[in-house]
Amino acid sequence: MPSDSDAVFAGLPGLHAGGLLVSGDPLFEACREQLIDLAARNAIPTLFFAREFVAAGGLASYGVSFNEALRQAGLYAARILRGATPADLPALQPTKFELVINSKTAKAFGLTIPKTLLLRADEVIQ
Repeated sequence: MPSDSDAVFAGLPGLHAGGLLVSGDPLFEACREQLIDLAARNAIPTLFFAREFVAAGGLASYGVSFNEALRQAGLYAARILRGATPADLPALQPTKFELVINSKTAKAFGLTIPKTLLLRADEVIQ
């Protein structure tokens, strides 16, 4: 993670940013703990791209269900092993997205997550 990350996070409130969106990137995945720590220390509500960030203490994630994507990849592999030509298989797009919320982190940030959003979440981590 770049050395000026602390300064960047500390400067976000001055920009009147209501939160931060962390998209899928190998750099962000490699720096998961640091991102979660910086968001917590600076009380920046952060939405991540993967459930693993929320399980590690991040606020929330909304993104592709990796389990479903792996299941689809397995089905494709099975079709190819049974003789299908890869070029003849249709391109697939993700079909299942999941919303995960960490209620403990929300409470630490002083946020109240609406009950309707909690009910829509695929998982709420206590």
